[in-house]
Amino acid sequence: MLKKSGRILFGLVLVAIFAGHAAAWYRLPLLSELEAILVDVRIRAVTPYVADDRIVIVDIDEKSLREKARGGEGHWPWPRDRLALLVTDLFHKYQVSLVAMDLLLSEKDESSGLQVLEGLAEKELKHIPEFSLALQPLRARLSYDQLFAQSLQTGTVILGFAFHNDEASTHTPLPRGIDPTTLGLPQMRAQSYPSFIAPLPEFQKQAAGLGHLNPLRDPDGVTRRVPMLVENQGRYYPSLSLAVIQAVMGIPQLGAVTSSYGNNQLRVEALTVGPVEIPVDAALNAWVPFQGAARSFKYVSAADILQGRTPKEVLQNRIVLVGTSATGLSDLVTTPLGVSFPGVEVHANLITGMLDGRIVLTPAYAQGAEMLCLLTLGLLMVFAGTWLRPFQALLLGLLALLGLIATNIALLQIKHMMLPLAAPAVCLMSVFVCQMVYGYFIESRGRRQISNLFSYYVPPELVQKMAENPGAFSMAPLQREMTVLFSDVRGFTSIAEKLSPHDLADLINAYLSAMSQVIREEHHGTLDKYIGDAIMAFWGAPVTDAAHAENAVLAALQMQQVAQRLREEFLTKGWPELRIGIGLNSGQMRVGDMGSNIRKAYTAMGDEVNLGARLEGLTKIYGVDILMGENTHNLLRAWVSREVDSVRVKGKNKPIAIYEPLCPVGVASDALDQELQQWHQALSAYRSQRWLLAQNLLESLLSAHPESALYALYQKRISQFLDYPPAPDWDGATNFELK
Repeated sequence: MLKKSGRILFGLVLVAIFAGHAAAWYRLPLLSELEAILVDVRIRAVTPYVADDRIVIVDIDEKSLREKARGGEGHWPWPRDRLALLVTDLFHKYQVSLVAMDLLLSEKDESSGLQVLEGLAEKELKHIPEFSLALQPLRARLSYDQLFAQSLQTGTVILGFAFHNDEASTHTPLPRGIDPTTLGLPQMRAQSYPSFIAPLPEFQKQAAGLGHLNPLRDPDGVTRRVPMLVENQGRYYPSLSLAVIQAVMGIPQLGAVTSSYGNNQLRVEALTVGPVEIPVDAALNAWVPFQGAARSFKYVSAADILQGRTPKEVLQNRIVLVGTSATGLSDLVTTPLGVSFPGVEVHANLITGMLDGRIVLTPAYAQGAEMLCLLTLGLLMVFAGTWLRPFQALLLGLLALLGLIATNIALLQIKHMMLPLAAPAVCLMSVFVCQMVYGYFIESRGRRQISNLFSYYVPPELVQKMAENPGAFSMAPLQREMTVLFSDVRGFTSIAEKLSPHDLADLINAYLSAMSQVIREEHHGTLDKYIGDAIMAFWGAPVTDAAHAENAVLAALQMQQVAQRLREEFLTKGWPELRIGIGLNSGQMRVGDMGSNIRKAYTAMGDEVNLGARLEGLTKIYGVDILMGENTHNLLRAWVSREVDSVRVKGKNKPIAIYEPLCPVGVASDALDQELQQWHQALSAYRSQRWLLAQNLLESLLSAHPESALYALYQKRISQFLDYPPAPDWDGATNFELK
């Protein structure tokens, strides 16, 4: 049971993550995007793709904007007398039942020239009474806005207007709108806009109603819903489609179906127009019940209406929506059925859906249903994945997923109910996959035999070599001469404080990866461990290495070269300067499988290992990049090294010489040989307390190498000894608290 508890806990954590999304405590963006995709798939799945001949769209299309000689009515905007004629013809000649205009008629039409003529009558031609008399009968014919207002009296016309978030482009007021108290509610939650563009007052006065033209665009830019009511200054205004239904039903008064939820709060579940019920979500938005792809409705060119080319029976007793599709005028939106969907058809689909009772419902309990479904399926898969065989769990998971999808589509098809699908489905699949992965990589690993036990403890590149003669290797601790390496980033705390967590992670990952490559792949060392930014490695185990000291020194020198390259790269990124110190030591060390009965590791221990770690720390004091112990120095052949000092380890009387490896003998230049000769003379004079000679030699060295922290350190020591001479038994060694 204990083995399974981790698996169960892992699954429960996954379920809890998805439950938090379903409860809206936070949102998982990928789930929200997937939900939108699945909504579109379901909408397309239940779309009937059947034309509705009750609605006709009169389109101001490219044909309508051609010149008169080519069968059109000229460029847009048309003089408003043309729109007046269009409305009049629709009612008188074609006997339509209703006209809804997906147009904004907020500006006065001065194209007739009437204002110019009246200005002449009042000023330049004021003294000519015949001009004023001739103008009098023309006023009625040239008042295009008045002509259009009069045409609105010929039938039931619904005009469109638009809300927006910018300053209003017109001072035309709107009607008072709907008072929520008439619906039995103190207020309603709805889309809200501070400004609007409304038709001219004379149009509003003669129109049968007004409806807003604003669709609702989801975060992905797709229009799936339309606000049935929009709030402005405490009043609510219907959409064009809702205003059409009110006019068709002859019922101006809206009703509301409400439900009471927590804290006795009322939520509007649906709006009603007589017997027509329009389901809405919590913000009074209605899903668009698409009939089909773009141009699923009958389209008639506006020019054909004005020029009498359309048969009467095409329009008789139809609901007519006037819209635009001509280039530059087209109102195109992205919908689940296409990316260039005429906006006027969104209104047409809503009208059809309202008349047929096909508006999709997302009930207030949808969130609770999503949570219940998610928890049920998630917990089912947690325990199924734990207790059932993999094939049984797979079969159960597939059946549960198919059942979830089928139920969701059936509710949409039969009950017109849209419930969330993404979170329960992804939760079910994620829990199943993670349970299987967990079982394979965590629990099954313990039951599988391991072909090579050393693969747990040593670098992979050595396993192949060890596998060739497995009897020669043992995990038992043993004593062996080896070389250990410790490296550390200088001032890492200061570096960490200057970087963001992300940049710090990038820096340390790049650094450790590069150094590990040098140790393991270039020089075949065993990478023991990372200790924060520090690295421990050794040569000579588990595979013996006769040249362990030289390989370790070569690795250290190459690590400093790589550090220089990384330093330049990091500086170009604006990161702090990277410098590392490396300590090396050789000697007898205990190496093997060591640790506790809970966790063991293949590692090296002993006094010589500890000295290697302390030498790394001394690199900061002496201002050198690499320090190695006397044993390592003695194991090198044909190498140029600089003796740095003699140090005394705590608890031992014999001092230990420490060195800085420089390069193989054949690489050293004459200048380096001369510098080392002068340095060893200064070091000898220092140890024999010939202070002035040592000081002069060091001044010469510093003059040639002013950047040397080592030479500056000895200059400082000599100055101190001149003031405070060392004890009589001083042997030239420096005492450090090295354990």
